[in-house]
Amino acid sequence: MQAWLAGRGWNAFEFQREVWQAIAEGRSGMLHATTGSGKTYAVWLGMLAQLLERHPPAKSAEPLRVVWLTPMRALASDTTKALTEPLGALAPAWTIGQRTGDTPSAERARQDRRFPTVLVTTPESLTLMLTRDEARSELQGIEYVVVDEWHELIGSKRGVQAQLALARLRRFNPGLVTWGLSATLGNLEQATQVLCGLQPDLPPKLVRGKIDKTLVIDTLIPPDPGKYSWAGHLGARMQQPVVDEIARSSGTTLVFTNVRSQAEIWYQLLLEAKPEWAGEIALHHGSLDKATREWVEQGLKEGRLRAVVATSSLDLGVDFLPVERVLQIGSPKGVARIMQRAGRSGHAPGRASRLTLVPTHTMEIIEAAAARRAAYAGRVERREAPDKPLDVLVQHLVTIALGGGFRPDEMFAEVCTAWSYRELTRAEFNWALVFCERGGESLNAYPDYHRITLDEDGVYRVRDRAIARRHKLGIGTIVSDASMQVKYMTGGNIGTIEEGFIARLRKGDCFFFAGRLLEFIRVQDMAAYVKKATRNKGTVPTWQGSKMALSTEMGDAVLEMMQSAAQGDFFEPELQAARPMLETQARLSRIPTPGTVLVETFRSREGYHLYVYPFAGRHVHLGLASLLAWRLAKERPNTFSMSVNDYGFELVSAEEFDLAPVLDKRVFATADLLGDVLASLNSSELAQRRFREIARVAGLVFSGYPGQPKSARQLQASSGLFFEVFRKYDSGNLLLTQADKEVLSQELEIGRLRATLKKLGARTMDFVELRHPSPMSLPLMVERFREKLTTEQLSTRLDRILRDMEADTG
Repeated sequence: MQAWLAGRGWNAFEFQREVWQAIAEGRSGMLHATTGSGKTYAVWLGMLAQLLERHPPAKSAEPLRVVWLTPMRALASDTTKALTEPLGALAPAWTIGQRTGDTPSAERARQDRRFPTVLVTTPESLTLMLTRDEARSELQGIEYVVVDEWHELIGSKRGVQAQLALARLRRFNPGLVTWGLSATLGNLEQATQVLCGLQPDLPPKLVRGKIDKTLVIDTLIPPDPGKYSWAGHLGARMQQPVVDEIARSSGTTLVFTNVRSQAEIWYQLLLEAKPEWAGEIALHHGSLDKATREWVEQGLKEGRLRAVVATSSLDLGVDFLPVERVLQIGSPKGVARIMQRAGRSGHAPGRASRLTLVPTHTMEIIEAAAARRAAYAGRVERREAPDKPLDVLVQHLVTIALGGGFRPDEMFAEVCTAWSYRELTRAEFNWALVFCERGGESLNAYPDYHRITLDEDGVYRVRDRAIARRHKLGIGTIVSDASMQVKYMTGGNIGTIEEGFIARLRKGDCFFFAGRLLEFIRVQDMAAYVKKATRNKGTVPTWQGSKMALSTEMGDAVLEMMQSAAQGDFFEPELQAARPMLETQARLSRIPTPGTVLVETFRSREGYHLYVYPFAGRHVHLGLASLLAWRLAKERPNTFSMSVNDYGFELVSAEEFDLAPVLDKRVFATADLLGDVLASLNSSELAQRRFREIARVAGLVFSGYPGQPKSARQLQASSGLFFEVFRKYDSGNLLLTQADKEVLSQELEIGRLRATLKKLGARTMDFVELRHPSPMSLPLMVERFREKLTTEQLSTRLDRILRDMEADTG
C-alpha cells in the first residue's frame, strides 16, 4: 500500500494508519473525519492489503469479497472510480461493479451469473440480493462491508434496513468486518455501536481523523436590513450581491438552497440578472431527469460551469474539485448541514473549505453568526436510530423467507443483534411473524396476506410467486408522495413532480420546473404533458419536503448571540448588521436570552395575542402552541388560532385569556404530557398519515408494477381502509402502535418538546405588554396573514403596521 501511495507522491495520514492497523486486527469500526480528508482510501487500502494477503491475486477474478454501501445512487460512480485505481494496480484480475436502481439490465444479468469481487451498492439493492434463492452461498464469502456517509442513514429506516442486512451477512460469515465513514456526527460512540451491532467479540474501533483543514464560514451581509424583517423579506434583495460573489469567483460556485422550490426560484433570479450566463449556470435537484443531473455533475467535475444551484441532492460525498466556494441561501438550520455543505468546496486534503451564508431575513443574519460559532466549536447534532420499527421487520422477514428461508428461534436471535431491535421482545417478534404468515387478526381470510408458510422442516418460506414478485418490487423504506413524470408533448423526459401539485393545475397554467417555464397541457398514463410556455409568468412547484426546523444546538447558539446583544456587545459583523432590529426589540420589548423566556402580549383588532419564544424549532413549537392552547382552554373555554416559526409561536383569541397559568408556568408542566399532546392535536389524522408510510413499508399496500403505478389517491384509500379496519377489528395491531409512536417521536419530537418544557420551567419569565408588534412578533403575524391574504393585501397591511409603529416610536 505504501508503495502505491508513494508512486503517487502521497503520504499516509496518522488516522489512515490507525484504520489500517484496526482492520489488520480484524476489528470493525467507524472513521469520523473531515470531508475531503481521505476517508475512502483509509478503509479501502487497509481492506485491500488484508485481502491480497489472504487471497494472493491469481489470473481469475476473486468472488464477491467487499460490499460498499452508499446512501445515494449518484455517489456510486465516483466511489467505483476511486476504488478502481488501487485495485487495477494491485489486483488487475479482480473485478468491481455497481448495483443500484440505475444499473442496466444487461449488467445485472452478468452479475447474476457471477458477482464482481467488489460491489458498490445501496441498502435497497443489498436487501434485494438477500431475496435470492442462493443468497447464503453467494454472499457468505463477503469479508468486508463499508457503509459510506453513515450519518445520512443512521437516523432513518434505511439505516435500520442496513442494520438488518448486516446482521444477516454476519450470520453467513461471523468474521465479517464492518466500517462506517462519516464527517458530521455528534454521538460518535453510539453511532459506531449502531453500525457494528451487538457482537460479543472485539469491541469496535472509533477513529477520529484530525488533519489541518481550514474551514471558513462567513456571511454575505445585506445592505440596510432594517428594524423589521420576516421570512423571505431580504430574499430578492440579495440577488445582486449573490451575482457579484459568483462573478468574483475564479472557480465554480455551488449555491445551496434548503428546498427544491427555492432552488428553482434562485436559478431564475440568477438568469434574470445575467442572461449571458445561460449555459454556464445549472440547476440540480432530486426531481430532475437522471440524464440532466448527470450532465450537471459532469460539468462540475470538469469545471465547465460557473455556478450550480442545488439542494441536498449534492450534499453528499461526490468529489467536485473545481468547486472553489459554497453559498448557502437562508439558514442551514443545523450545524451538521453547514459543515457538510462547506465540505463540498476545497474537497481535497490541504485545501480550505469556504461557505458563505446568504440570509433571507434579519434573524438569519444572527443565525449565521451562531452557526459559525457552533461549527468552529464542533457542536454537531446527534443522530438517533429508530427504535424497533416493526414495518421494517415485517418486510425483512418476508425478504429472508424468500432468500432461503428461516427458522423462528434463529431469526429472533439474529434480529436482536441489530441495534434498533436490541430490546425487541419475543412477543413482538411473534406478532410480526403471525402478521407475515396470515395478516394478523383481521386479514386471515385474504390469501394475499398469507405471505410466508412453515414447511415440514420448520422453515418459513415464500411459496406464492406473485407474492414474491410484489415483495421484490416493494423493497425499501423511502416513501414519498406518488410522483408523476413530466414530459414534453413532442417527447422527452424532464423529471418528476409530486402528483398533488399537478392535480391543482388546469390546462394552460404555467409553472417553473427544471429551470424552464412550462405550460401544462394534460395528464395521461400517470404522466404530465407540457410544452414550453410563451408567457413569462408562472408558479413554482411545491414539494412535500417540509421546512427544515432549527436544531437544538443551533437554537442554543442563537440565544447565546442574543445574550451578547442584550449586554450591548455587538462584536460580530452580523450582530452589527442586525443591530437596528435588536435595539428596536430592546426598546419595544426585551431581547430573549438563554436564562429567560420572553412572553409578549398584544391587543389588536383581531383580538388578544400571546407570543412565547423558546427557540426550539418549528416542529417543537407546533406541539407547544397546540399544548398551551389546549391547557389554557381547559381552564377557561376559548378558541385560538396559532402561528409558529423557528424562534417562537403566537396564540390569538377573540376573547381575552387568563395569563395566570402562563406566568406561574403551570402550562409548561411535563406531567400528563403525552395525554395532553395527543388530546391537543388531531392525533388520529397525524397517525393515519404516518400509517400510510408504514403500510407501504410493511407490504400491506402495493405501489404497482413497473409502468402501471397506482395513484396517490389509490394508495391513500388503501392504507386508509387498513387503518380503519385495524382500529375496529384488530386494536392490538402493533403497526397502529408504531404509527402513534412515530407521530410523537418524529412529527412532534416529543423528546425535544419535553426537554423544552423543562427549560422553560427553569428560566426566568420576561413578561412584556406590547403597544405595537415587536420585531420578534411581527414575523409570526406575517406567517398567519399569508394563509388568508393575497401578496398585495399582505403588503398593504404590513405598510400600515410599520407606519403606525414608526410614528409612535420615532
